Amino acid sequence: LAIASLLIGSAAAFAPAATPMRNSALSMSTETTTEKAFAKLPASVKPGVVTGPALVDLLDAAKEQGYAIPGVIIVGTNSINACMEAAASYGGPIMVTFSKGGGQFIAGKSANNDADQASIAGTIAGAKHVHEVA
Repeated sequence: LAIASLLIGSAAAFAPAATPMRNSALSMSTETTTEKAFAKLPASVKPGVVTGPALVDLLDAAKEQGYAIPGVIIVGTNSINACMEAAASYGGPIMVTFSKGGGQFIAGKSANNDADQASIAGTIAGAKHVHEVA
């Protein structure tokens, strides 16, 4: 079963800006730092789910400008929501990836998975969730 991927990003979030980051347990610093602004996204990339030629444009731009797009393997709608919130908060695209087991978990572990039916159904349900919430 192939892995299905969706991309979520906000074009407006990539506008160069220096905004203070909050101190966290990870930074352990008392100084205020600024976020690194991402390069400008291609005009074809709009907020929400990016597919088709716009996705190709985004991946080409990432390669040309030297930035990575993180991919997170999803196991439930809670992790989908957390990924979309992180992308919106920090102003970058994120790739939401459904594995065979993640798709089956979204469908319900007791669902019949003969011929990967539950995995496929759960992945489709997760993709529809992303489209509705993005």
